[in-house]
Amino acid sequence: MKNRLKSLANLSVLAFTFACGTQHPADAQNPPRSTAGFAPANLTGLAMATFAGGCFWAQEEAFEQIKGVKQVVSGYAGGTKANPTYEEVADKTTGHTETVQIYYDPKVVSYQKLTDIFFTASHDPTQLNRQGPDAGPEYRSAAFYRTPEEKKILEATIAKVNASKIYSGKIVTQVVPFQKFWPAEAYHQGYYRLHPENPYITNVSEHKVEHVRKAFPQDIKNPL
Repeated sequence: MKNRLKSLANLSVLAFTFACGTQHPADAQNPPRSTAGFAPANLTGLAMATFAGGCFWAQEEAFEQIKGVKQVVSGYAGGTKANPTYEEVADKTTGHTETVQIYYDPKVVSYQKLTDIFFTASHDPTQLNRQGPDAGPEYRSAAFYRTPEEKKILEATIAKVNASKIYSGKIVTQVVPFQKFWPAEAYHQGYYRLHPENPYITNVSEHKVEHVRKAFPQDIKNPL
């Protein structure tokens, strides 16, 4: 797996000079200030997990396809600026990183399973402040825990993956307490499915989504 991820990263760097989110549609206006309209209306029985692993277009789709996941919202977390816009985050002045908030049914999929997917399949957690062609602290890898138990799971999983040596380097993911999640602009939500022809989607995002499908076939809602 480490060779596959390494080759994908190298391909992305050589082939693309654009980054996630740079191709804005004409209606890219009025960023939302709440999860209303994106998150499930009824949260009863659902839990939340919040991860940052590079461009949120791929991360959103990667986790949307997992059994037990009800909804995934793209947004920003880890910084200090309230109500950040994509442009502000891209300017590297907010401290935020592109993030996804996952709403899931813990009776169907566990936090441990989502953590395993995050650290071993949805992105490369050994890349510092970048993922493939996307460079900068706004693309850093981070896991935001809500409880002491989640923190233990994250730390134990990192230790397990490091010991397995599936990557050539050590995991550099930040493990930090959850504070606030700001939803991204409306045009970012569901971008992977809405714009399958986008060159970034076909050449970068698809590889990450397919890697999750192949690594966790038993957990995919609609297996091939």
